[in-house]
Amino acid sequence: MHVRLRAPRFPGPAGLEPSRGRALRRGRYLGRGAAPVTIKRRLFEALGGECEIYAIGLPAERLAEGEAWVHQMHDRLTRFSTTSELSRFNASAGSWTAVSDLLEALLRECLRAHELSGGLVNAAVLPALLAAGYTRTFSEGPTAITATVVPPALPEVLEVRSGSARLRLGASIDLGGIAKGWLADRLAAELGPNSLVNLCGDLFARGDGATGEGWPVGMGGKTVLLLDMGAATSGTRKRTWGPDLHHLIDPRTGLPSRSDLVEASVIARSGADAEIFAKTALILGSAKAELYLAAHDALGWSLTA
Repeated sequence: MHVRLRAPRFPGPAGLEPSRGRALRRGRYLGRGAAPVTIKRRLFEALGGECEIYAIGLPAERLAEGEAWVHQMHDRLTRFSTTSELSRFNASAGSWTAVSDLLEALLRECLRAHELSGGLVNAAVLPALLAAGYTRTFSEGPTAITATVVPPALPEVLEVRSGSARLRLGASIDLGGIAKGWLADRLAAELGPNSLVNLCGDLFARGDGATGEGWPVGMGGKTVLLLDMGAATSGTRKRTWGPDLHHLIDPRTGLPSRSDLVEASVIARSGADAEIFAKTALILGSAKAELYLAAHDALGWSLTA
């Protein structure tokens, strides 16, 4: 295994999960004679993985409200429920349909991600995911691969207007590669000036943490500080169900990515950008990932081959 780490260019940070190092003792930061600062934490399962909310200066009720909001987003945006807003939108393909402000904003984010990634982050990948066997939640277990489906470019099949959107007949989208970083940005903004929201490894840290230097986050085997920045990790080692079968589809082939990279963690100015950059870098592979990240002003990254 080879890990290449480019540290942030200024106090800032990483894409896995908050470091629980020596600085934290039972939810309090013990620093240089200063009064202990209470850091509240809430851990829960949602969006297909482990989520965390950290906050300073907030009552526990606010973190509970944040968790409830994440569960609501999961219920509205999952493709694994036929009654979710996303599934109902996919079922309406071929005609214009009314969409909520939330779904409209996420559909526009999908189009932005497609452009920013050069088409490598493509929400129209759902038919390819299904063909590769990712037909059920991972806890239920994927099914057998059935075919290869090369997804169309998203702008060819998705149109968005104010309050409505249309998918081309036969197309369907998945928000799994888009929503978590975007949602982390929004929840952190709602929680207040000193909080960190980590949704399955895609996160945004707002404020300067307990020390005034940033939130400590693990990246590439090191601890870095995240201050008003986002981070995300994309990898192919966890959600696998057979040789060369995993959840990260390369839209150029319609197959699970064959990149030489197995993990990419990226720091950016938002969780949404970090998620896009991490997935794009992973699919591009080691030969092109760093050029892409530098060209798009990523703030730091860790690439593992």
